[in-house]
Amino acid sequence: MSLSRLILPSGRPLDLVQVRMRSTYAGLLEGHPCKALNDMQVRAVRAEAEGASPTMPVHLVEPSRQYPDRPAGPFGPVEFLPAVACVGTFRSAPVAPDLDPALHRSALTVAWFQPGPRVPSGEDADPSLLGLAWEELAQDHEL
Repeated sequence: MSLSRLILPSGRPLDLVQVRMRSTYAGLLEGHPCKALNDMQVRAVRAEAEGASPTMPVHLVEPSRQYPDRPAGPFGPVEFLPAVACVGTFRSAPVAPDLDPALHRSALTVAWFQPGPRVPSGEDADPSLLGLAWEELAQDHEL
């Protein structure tokens, strides 16, 4: 069963079959987000995706970074990532045209950041998810 469905501009449907979300800054007790901290957060989300799907390809959607008008702190300028870090597994019909769609699927685990805790769906999904180069990134497998 799919949690939601995205339709890529090519017309290919992607079914979201698993998703994990967490607060980007849940462990930040004091100080402010900066480039070094955010780079660690991005690496951690990618590692989480790789650990969740060791036999599947993983793609990290590079997050947007915002720089509010605040004075720099001891670790440099203030820099914010979107509030929610996500790891999701998507499935679709096979990429290879010679594979039987009744026996094969393509899959990809994606790590991304988004502003709020909602399951991406339809046209409301983040444009970076809708812009996935599925045919290049996903891997076919037999059911």
